[in-house]
Amino acid sequence: MKTLILLFHPEPARSITNAALAEAARTVEGVEIVDMQAAYPDGRLGMFEAGAVEAQRLLSADRIVLQFPVQWYSTPPLLKAWLDAVLTRMYYVFHETEGARLEGTPVMIAATAGNVPEAYAPTGQNLFAMADLLNPLRAAAYRCRLPWAEPFVVYRAGKLSDEELAGEAARYVETLRAWTATPVSALAA
Repeated sequence: MKTLILLFHPEPARSITNAALAEAARTVEGVEIVDMQAAYPDGRLGMFEAGAVEAQRLLSADRIVLQFPVQWYSTPPLLKAWLDAVLTRMYYVFHETEGARLEGTPVMIAATAGNVPEAYAPTGQNLFAMADLLNPLRAAAYRCRLPWAEPFVVYRAGKLSDEELAGEAARYVETLRAWTATPVSALAA
């Protein structure tokens, strides 16, 4: 089984938390990690050339993880550009040969946030729960018929002690292993 982790960090060299998560994920059997910023340093993805590469990358996977830092209540710009180019291509231009073939592939979000968990609540500094902020991605997964996994979220990114960061990395590995061990038929759509 192949689990594809697409890492969308705008400044991978400055990443602390996402880098630690990716390094830990490499220890999970069947995981392939792609640094999307390295693949598209200018942030541009065309629907046809790059879109074809990305569609094939997705179609080669049994599970997909989108890993990124939450930035201003949203995804990094490259992830949004990727969604626009790749999903539009797969589901509107080449549905029969690409999108229909991807349907049923489980997807998980692995997100990092710089604030504390309490900030993501109706009475918190950010007003909304993290699950609410991730709803556009959940809606896209639903539209594309990709079973949605409970998001993996690390709070206080970049502010964790070495021990706390190691604990979050271990939790990520445990989450990935449990998720990949769950039959697709048992995952919610």
